[in-house]
Amino acid sequence: MPSAWAGLAPGASLLASSHRRSRLTALDTASSYLESAAETTMMLKSLAKLPGLLPSFALMGALSATSAFAQPTAAPPVPPGPRVNIVAITQPVPTNTQFTLVDVPYLRDMAARTGGRLNVTLASHAERNLGGAEIVRLVRSGQAEIGAGTLSTLSGDVPILDGVDLSGMAPRIADARRITEGLMPVANRDLERFGVRLVIMYPFPAQVLFCRSAFRSLEELRGRKIRTFGASLVDLVGSLGAQPVSIGFPEVYSALERGVVDCAITGTGSGAAARWPEVSSHISDLPLSWAVAGYMVNLAWWNRLDPAVRAHLEATFHEMSDKLWQLGDEGTRDGIDCNTGNREGCRLNQLAPRPMTEVKSTPEEAARLRSIFERTVLPNWVGRCGARCGEIYNQVVAPISGVRFGG
Repeated sequence: MPSAWAGLAPGASLLASSHRRSRLTALDTASSYLESAAETTMMLKSLAKLPGLLPSFALMGALSATSAFAQPTAAPPVPPGPRVNIVAITQPVPTNTQFTLVDVPYLRDMAARTGGRLNVTLASHAERNLGGAEIVRLVRSGQAEIGAGTLSTLSGDVPILDGVDLSGMAPRIADARRITEGLMPVANRDLERFGVRLVIMYPFPAQVLFCRSAFRSLEELRGRKIRTFGASLVDLVGSLGAQPVSIGFPEVYSALERGVVDCAITGTGSGAAARWPEVSSHISDLPLSWAVAGYMVNLAWWNRLDPAVRAHLEATFHEMSDKLWQLGDEGTRDGIDCNTGNREGCRLNQLAPRPMTEVKSTPEEAARLRSIFERTVLPNWVGRCGARCGEIYNQVVAPISGVRFGG
């Protein structure tokens, strides 16, 4: 049995799990995720005993202001019947807005909408001590009925998944959505061999550069050490003459603080939530990718469900998809506004106390990114994935991206 199974036990408490991974994660968890004032008070008293932690009341207020962002409306009612218990393990940390604004109202609170018939136990990767790459195997084994993770992280099991979100492929989020819709049936043909099925794909806010010192263009990144994740970002950063460095998200704050890396790539909102403005000074607005993720279900479990229950879940996922794409779109600019101190535009994340400088992209920069995608990122991915992937790309993605593999 793979060593990854060792992380599938429930593990420590939310506070201990989050603090072990990052003092920042523990802080935001306490201030934004708890359900009641009493729970918040108890948690903040516990946090006061931990070094270096102060409650993020600005973030708490921002999330409170957006509490109506996603209220389920469309799913058909579920008739009376046997109770269905569901384990869902979704976002990286419970402070992701995708978790607090979508997963909580749609999944965790499903029992209240179904008269207790559908009962979802919801957890983040961090709460289960998972890195994210285990999700396919976790759902396949039946230890979770529903799982979600970024596709580049899951592509070790199913290489075609990495092609959904290649760096430089989709500068506009609308194009990213069309690509995911085109590739999902293809991805499911491979995934169903593992006993799992994707039900929706969704983006995080645009993945952009955060740097410790000034830069005006991609050319000025040459020689810098840049934190990356996923093979296609490694290809992109290497093509810029920079040095890609693999560092887990919880460790990036300290890596930037100590100068272990000069820059790091993540979503605009993710960087805001993790307080990267405290340890970096410049942020680019050029989308490098979208960290596209997906929710998947155990196929045998899914097929055994009462048709009325399955119809309710299908409608729920469909509505979640629209909300998550909206969140990815709105969250992109919101993250930049929060990081650069634009109070009027900052609604989903915490306003940076030390505003960053926004590095605005130019048509020339966008053209260079497209060239790197065409000449390096795309052929390298086909080399890893195989000739079949190149054929699928040309059939499904090339009409959207405008770049054909092989010329």
